[in-house]
Amino acid sequence: METLNLEQAAQFLKLSPEELRRRAKAGRVPAAKVGKCWCFIQDDLAEYVRSFYSAPRQALRVTFGKEATPCHSKSAVTRGTSTLSHPPASALDALLALPTKSKRRNCTTS
Repeated sequence: METLNLEQAAQFLKLSPEELRRRAKAGRVPAAKVGKCWCFIQDDLAEYVRSFYSAPRQALRVTFGKEATPCHSKSAVTRGTSTLSHPPASALDALLALPTKSKRRNCTTS
């Protein structure tokens, strides 16, 4: 297990020492402050870099002929048709209409 100082760790991560110090101080990079100096473990820095690797993508599985499985969804719709029923325009107008209330009259009594 090899330890690195701030300059060595910055060179390892291809960062400026000041940027690495800011990230270490914020806890974004694994580090410890021993006395007045920052201390980094090389294995921890390598794991930190590995955390930025993108997740491997799974290739699409292409099937031909009999291997393809039919859709068993009960809500599946064939192309060109629709199972939605639309209410008539008057019903939509009634649903979208804002309720109106009569304005209160300002009345005073003497």
